[in-house]
Amino acid sequence: MADARDEALALAETAIALLRDAGASDADATVTIADKFACEARDDEITKLERSRGRTLYVRAFRGKRRATLSTTDLSREGVAALARRAVAAAEYVGEDPHAGLPEPVESDGVCDHDLFTVAPDVAERADEAKLEEALAMERAVRAADERIVNSDGARVRDSVVSWALANTRGFRGVTQGSQVSRAAAPVVRDGDDKRIGHYGTAARGWATAESAQAVALHAVHRALAQIGARKPATMRVPVIFERDVAASVLGDLFSALSAANVALGNSWLADRVGARIGNERVTLVDDGRLRGGLGSSPFDGEGSPTRETVAVEGGVLRTFLSDVYWGRRLGIDSTGNAGHGTVEETNFYLVPGTGTLDDLVASTERGILVLDTIGFATEYASGTYSRGARGIYIEDGAPRYAVDEFTIASSFGAMLEGIDGIAGDLRFDGTVVSPSFRVAEMTVSGS
Repeated sequence: MADARDEALALAETAIALLRDAGASDADATVTIADKFACEARDDEITKLERSRGRTLYVRAFRGKRRATLSTTDLSREGVAALARRAVAAAEYVGEDPHAGLPEPVESDGVCDHDLFTVAPDVAERADEAKLEEALAMERAVRAADERIVNSDGARVRDSVVSWALANTRGFRGVTQGSQVSRAAAPVVRDGDDKRIGHYGTAARGWATAESAQAVALHAVHRALAQIGARKPATMRVPVIFERDVAASVLGDLFSALSAANVALGNSWLADRVGARIGNERVTLVDDGRLRGGLGSSPFDGEGSPTRETVAVEGGVLRTFLSDVYWGRRLGIDSTGNAGHGTVEETNFYLVPGTGTLDDLVASTERGILVLDTIGFATEYASGTYSRGARGIYIEDGAPRYAVDEFTIASSFGAMLEGIDGIAGDLRFDGTVVSPSFRVAEMTVSGS
């Protein structure tokens, strides 16, 4: 795999030289080489199989304060030279932007992928045959778990090793690598005349640290069976518990509101609120690009700025927005190391966990809703309005009573953050945006 890192860096350096030759006043080049495996099993057959290596070049060419971005998968010298010429020519037709430009040069702090445990050796070492058998074994476990399971939407096993390098005309050279594995299952249960699917998946840097295939299969089965007999609940205002996977989707919306890009464009309810209280003291939101083993961890971001741990919200108080160099310049703040390809991206963004379990949150809820899945999209980042279709479990006297669906949960993000009155300790870093389960003291449930 070291060869892929060397290849990526050499290609990035070649691109920089060709961009200079084409007349760029400044430029950067990112090369990504991804080795991927994926398979899907249904019943007793492998229905999909992929083994691939993809190589992509992404460049930014500057002509003073004019900028153009292009990408290609033709990494021959002729292909890269043609891309460089097109990028520089395109920059001539773009309006000047006073905030455009590369980051100021900074000295490397010496952190590399080995320090951040971004590569697990068991990914490259594992035989493809073992992964195929694992997908089939998950299918067998799903179908044998309960007689009400009548089908499956497939059991999936995937892994990848991605190497990427960044070089720019101001002397930055960086190369890193990351591995990722995932397991997922989706049993189908019969519920009278209806069929219901229970999805569950997990991801990690390596096989040894991921949830086992058996655990994934049984968790998916539990989710499917939990939907049997679902009915529409009454309209009410009650506590709402977000199971950790659904809670992560809420945090994804919060990240968007914390993005300097959305703030600068007037598309965030958090604009002009740095230093203000936006939630209660339980709420601390962190983005940590240096989290060991995190799926979003890297020594540097998409512009070459060092990544870091950033506490965006501390004890309910908004401390900073999350930014790359460009949008930081627009707002007058420093980059937080959150640059992607032309946008602000999360690294490892999470709500700091509390203690206890999801079951503890349910047991301490006299009457409410446990949300296991949300449907649709109705978030308004500018106003902070939150509304989603949902499925879940009705809770009464601290115990789950029956499945519910075809209802909507609604509130504002401000009210939700202020109303969080319980946070579990079930945080798992299986994505780049993750959360423990949490409970909001009161939300509107719109049903029958």
